[in-house]
Amino acid sequence: MVQNTLFKRFQPVFVLYALGLAVNFLTRLILLIISFHNLDLSVANILGIFFIGAFYDLCFLSFVSIPIILLCWLNNDSMYKKPWIYVLLGIMVLFVIGSLINNPIPKEYDKKLPVVLSILLLLLTGMYFLFSKKSEAFRNQWRTGFFYFLFFIISFLFVFNIVSEYTFWQEFGVRYNFIAVDYLIYTNEVVGNIKESYPIGWIIFGVIVIATAIFLVIKKYIRKAAFVKVPFAARTLMALVLLALPALVYLFVNNRLKQFSNNDYVNELAGNGVYEFGTAFFNNDLDFYKFYKTIPDTEAIAELRRQITERSPTDSFLQHENLSIERMVTYPGPEKKMNVVLISVESFSASFMKYFGNTQNITPHLDSIAQHSLFFTNCYATGTRTVRGLEVLSLSIPPIPGQSIVRRANNDSLFSIASVLRSKGYVTQFLYGGYSSFDNMGPYFEANGYEVIDRSALKPEEIHYANIWGVADEDMFTLALKKFDENYKSGKPFFSQIMTVSNHRPYTYPENRIDISPKEQRREGAVKYTDYSINYFLNQAAKKPWFQNTLFVIVADHCASAAGKQALPVTGYQIPLIIYSPANIQPQQVTQVVSQIDVVPTILGLLNMSYRSKFFGQDIFRIPTGKERAFISTYSALGYLRDSNL
Repeated sequence: MVQNTLFKRFQPVFVLYALGLAVNFLTRLILLIISFHNLDLSVANILGIFFIGAFYDLCFLSFVSIPIILLCWLNNDSMYKKPWIYVLLGIMVLFVIGSLINNPIPKEYDKKLPVVLSILLLLLTGMYFLFSKKSEAFRNQWRTGFFYFLFFIISFLFVFNIVSEYTFWQEFGVRYNFIAVDYLIYTNEVVGNIKESYPIGWIIFGVIVIATAIFLVIKKYIRKAAFVKVPFAARTLMALVLLALPALVYLFVNNRLKQFSNNDYVNELAGNGVYEFGTAFFNNDLDFYKFYKTIPDTEAIAELRRQITERSPTDSFLQHENLSIERMVTYPGPEKKMNVVLISVESFSASFMKYFGNTQNITPHLDSIAQHSLFFTNCYATGTRTVRGLEVLSLSIPPIPGQSIVRRANNDSLFSIASVLRSKGYVTQFLYGGYSSFDNMGPYFEANGYEVIDRSALKPEEIHYANIWGVADEDMFTLALKKFDENYKSGKPFFSQIMTVSNHRPYTYPENRIDISPKEQRREGAVKYTDYSINYFLNQAAKKPWFQNTLFVIVADHCASAAGKQALPVTGYQIPLIIYSPANIQPQQVTQVVSQIDVVPTILGLLNMSYRSKFFGQDIFRIPTGKERAFISTYSALGYLRDSNL
C-alpha cells in the first residue's frame, strides 16, 4: 500500500522523465533527418546516437527533476504548522537578503537577472506566509494548480527547445555550445536577431498549442500527487534515491562519452543540447593546464624561437635564453608610409567566390578585384567567431582555448599592429557598424590604442538601413570615407580596421542594391550585398587624394560555417585574403598556405617597415617554401595544418 501511494506521490517526477525522453528523442530524430547527407549511418552509429543520446537525456532530466522531487518530498501540510513555519520563513528571508547582498549570478550576464531572482524569492516567501493563513483544502487546491502550471511551463519549454535546437543546428551544425552561452550576455542583440529572422509570434503560438495538447495528456497523471499522504520517512527515502541521480551525474559524467564516432555530426546528435549548454556554461574559462598536455615554458619558448628562426632567419632576437620572442624585424630601404585599410568581412567563406568553385555569381566585384590584387588562395581563419578574427587581426597570435582575448580580463596595452604603427606616427582606428559594446569590442580596441568609431557616430538621416546587428555596410563605409578624409587632412598616415555586419542573420539590407530581394532573407543575398558595399567603398575611395597611397586588405573574420563531419574540417576555415593597391601592388596569386596570424606581419612587410616584434605570425613572403603552416580551432579543439596534414 505504501509503495503504491509513494509512486503516486512522486508520479510527477516519472512523468517528467517520460516526457523529456520523448521530446528529446523527437529532437534528435529531426536533427538526424535534416543532416542525413552528412551522416555515416552505420548500425553502430545509429545505436550510439539514440542510446548514448538517451543516456545524456536522462542526465539532463535528472537536474530538471530536482525541484519536482523537492516538491513531492517536502510539500505537505506540516510545513504550515509550528515550529516549521518559523524555520522555513526564516530560511526564505535569509535567501532573499542573501540574493540582494551577494549576487549569485556572474556580473557579465544580464543585469536584470539578479533583480528577477530576488523578486521570485520574495514572491515565494509572501505566498508561503499567505498560505499559512488558509485552510488545508485551499492549500491542496493550490498545490495541484501549481503542479499544473509547472508542467505546462515545462511542456512549453521542452517544445520551444525543439525549435531552438533546430535553428541553432541550422546555423552552426552543432548542439548548444559556448556560442549559446555567449548569447546570455548579449540578450538585446540575440533577441533582436531572433525577432528579425523568424516569425516569432507564430512560432510561440504554435508552441503554446502543442504544449497545451501535451499538458492535457499528462494532466491526469499529476492531478492527485498533491493529495497523496505518505509518511515522511518513506518520502525521504524515495527523494534521496532520486536526488542521488543528479549527484552521480555531476560527479562522474562528462560529455566525452558521445565522442564515439569519426563523424562529428553523429557525435553531436548523441549529445543532449541543454546538457551541452550546461557543460559550456561551467567550462566557459578553460583551465589550459587541466585540459591540455603541456611542456615546461622554457622548452615551449625554445621550440617557438627555433621555429621562428626557421621561418624567418633574418629576424634577430633581442634577448637570448629568455622567455621572450621579442625580436628585431628588419627590411632594407626606406619605409613606405602608406595608409592601411583593413576590411574584416563578417562570416565570409572562400567558397562564396567564383575562384573557389561557386557558380551563384554572388561576389562579382570581389572576383574582379582579386584579379587585380595580391590574392591569397590558401588562407585559413584561426577560429569560428568574430572575436577570434578580431583577436588575430590585431595581435597576430595563434588561437588559445576558451574565450578570445577580446573578451578576457586584463586585455589592455597588448602588443598589436596598432602599437607598432602608432610608434611610427599613424592614426589607428577601429570602425564597426553596430554598437561596439557588443562582444567587448569597443573596450578592447580602446584599451589597445585604437580610436573606436561605431554606429553611434552616424546621424539618423545618414542611415539607409539598420537591423539589430548594425547599420548597412554601405552606411559604415560612407562614414569611413569621411573619417579617412579627416585623417588625410591631419597629415598623418592612418591604419583603420572596418568590421562589416551585413553578412549575418537575419540577412537583411537596403532595397534595390542587388538582384536578390532582402525580403528573401537568404545568406546569398547578404553575401552579394556585402560584395556590393565593398565595391561601392573602393569606387568612392578611388576618387580621394589618399587612395593612391593606401593599401586595402580584405579578409574574412571567419567562415560562414565550420561544421563538418570532422571536429576540425579544414575547408570550414578557408577564407579569402585580398590585398589591393593598384598603384603599389602588382597582381599575383599566392597559393601557399597562409594563416590568419600572418596577415599583420605581411602588411608590415609590404610597408617595408622595420620594427620590434612580439608577433607569433610572420611575413608570408619571408617564410621559406615548405615551412608554411596554419592554425585552426573551435572553442576547445586546436588544429595545426602543415603539408596538407592536420
